[in-house]
Amino acid sequence: MRWGSFVAVGDSFTEGMDDPYPDGSYRGWADLVAARLAVDRPDFRYANLAIRGRLFPNVVAEQVPAAVAMRPDLVSFAAGGNDVLRRSFDPATLMERFDAVVAELRGTGADVVVFRFADVTARLPGQRIIGPRAAVLNRAVGETAERHGAHLIDLFADDEFRNPVMWGPDRLHLSGAGHRRVAGHVLTSLGVQSNPEWMIPPDKLPSARWLAARAADARWAGRHLAPWIKRRLTGRSSGDLVTAKRPELSPFGEIG
Repeated sequence: MRWGSFVAVGDSFTEGMDDPYPDGSYRGWADLVAARLAVDRPDFRYANLAIRGRLFPNVVAEQVPAAVAMRPDLVSFAAGGNDVLRRSFDPATLMERFDAVVAELRGTGADVVVFRFADVTARLPGQRIIGPRAAVLNRAVGETAERHGAHLIDLFADDEFRNPVMWGPDRLHLSGAGHRRVAGHVLTSLGVQSNPEWMIPPDKLPSARWLAARAADARWAGRHLAPWIKRRLTGRSSGDLVTAKRPELSPFGEIG
């Protein structure tokens, strides 16, 4: 197998929320991909630099230079989702910088994996604002991937991600089933066989009655939306006290 090292760069999507290990730490699609790649390469090494809540400029400034310095064979780059949710979202600047980052990563000789994000707007408020912004970001990712020969994982085109079972309680982060499906897509793009069960669509939940659905919305708003708004108002991030779970390249079975 070609890849002896893999560095994952990004935010909560790549850190692995909401797919917990038994100890409460997060696994996620990148760990699943790394575990599969390690099967065929005894010398395989893996780093995951992703931290929840990170905005695109922070990912670029903090994680990309570290990833470049490691000179891995494979890099995943997924960022911009948190920026789409901010009033300060600047699509032109983000698109330009996204292209520059992928060009830099490809310039090291690494294979690069990028993502068109799945549609989360049906489960979140502000769809009329978030939807067009996400479309701009996804379009830029697709164009960049084609321009630089990166592996494009098109989650937006996969209708299974419209199944609520694919998402965690906060409706923004993937569930374990969602992460497994992402890992299957990534490995397929790399030409590596994955666990076929990861791509079996889970059963959809039965539709809730109107009152039950509104009650669920109210619970969600109290548990997840209100804390998110409070962090925005106070200038805080969910990742302020979080460090990368695997900051250095190391064998997959070792803690980085």
